[in-house]
This record gives sequence, structure tokens and C-alpha cells, in this order.
Amino acid sequence: MVSREPSEMRILSVAGEHLRQHGLRRFTVVAVAEEAGMTHANVYRYFPSRTALIDAVVDVWLKSAERKLADIADGPDPAEDKLERLILALAKANRDLLHEEPHLFAALSQAVAKRHAISRRNRTRVRALFERVIDDGIATGAFEPRDRDRAIAFVIDATHRFIHPASLELEADVPQASVDARLATLIRVALRTLATGVI
Repeated sequence: MVSREPSEMRILSVAGEHLRQHGLRRFTVVAVAEEAGMTHANVYRYFPSRTALIDAVVDVWLKSAERKLADIADGPDPAEDKLERLILALAKANRDLLHEEPHLFAALSQAVAKRHAISRRNRTRVRALFERVIDDGIATGAFEPRDRDRAIAFVIDATHRFIHPASLELEADVPQASVDARLATLIRVALRTLATGVI
């Protein structure tokens, strides 16, 4: 992990609070700089634009979520248990962000929709975690797909609607019990598909 200077950390901390409290429309570099006790020119020394600063705030959340997912992927549990926990944890993290931190979720949604670098990097790292768990399952015989890459793509495609910001926003008013039941069914199907070599 890249270490940040104290001033940079201060900016990120203040920017995070501003984004959470005021949202994207009212978020300004000038206000962040003022509260951080510096000029806006100094903020631009660390973050070249307003968008870059917002993305850095979102990236802090993404990396924290990724660390929790990595703990699951690297755990001692059987691959099928790890895959289930990985999917559930990823879905819950994004869903909780939508309901508990709507402004931060909106910033994440924007980064994903516009394919910002932080979003692409997060997608790559999360895919690598899925790959790690599925490879573990193949090595232990728990999963027996005909084609490894197709199996990984299948799991990612199948879980898309439960983790992608746009899909979560569309179903924000759907009762959680219904979403949970559908996700549980999908996980059962995915595990059976991986175990039986259908793909």
C-alpha cells in the first residue's frame, strides 16, 4: 500500500466527510481546503482535480472492502464456503453503502459508470479474488469446470445484478428478504454448476 503524507491524509479525511454530508453537487475543493486549513492550490498539489479527489475518497472505501474480501479468499475454509462468503460479503458491502452512505455510493456509481481508473482497478482486484477461490476449488477437486475461464466469467456475470451499483439502485426499494432469497438461490446454482462441470 502506498503511504500518504499527513497533509494528503488530512485532505482525504475532510473530503470524505464533505462528500458524505453534502453529496456530489455541493462538494467543492475550496470548502475542503478551507476546513483542512490550507489553500485550494495546496489541495491540487495532491489531487489534480475535483474528480480526482472524489475518486480518492471512493478508493479508500474500495480498498477497505477489498481487504475484507481478501481475508475471505485467503482463509482456510473449503473453496465452496469461501466462494459463498465472498459473494455474500461483496453484495452486502455494496448494498450497505447504498443505504448507509448514499452520497458515497453515488460517487462510486459515477466512477463505475464513467469507467474511472479506480473502478477498473477495483474490478481487476475483485476478479483476481474470485479467480483465487475458484482455482483453489479446482485444485482440491471441489470444482470441476470444463473451462476455468468460462467458469470464472459465469460466476462474475451471475452475481453482477447483486453487486453492480446501477442494478442496486434499480432495486433499492425491493424488500431485502426477497433480494437475499434470490441471491441464495443463485449461489446454490453457481456452486452446483462449478461442482458438476456443466461449463
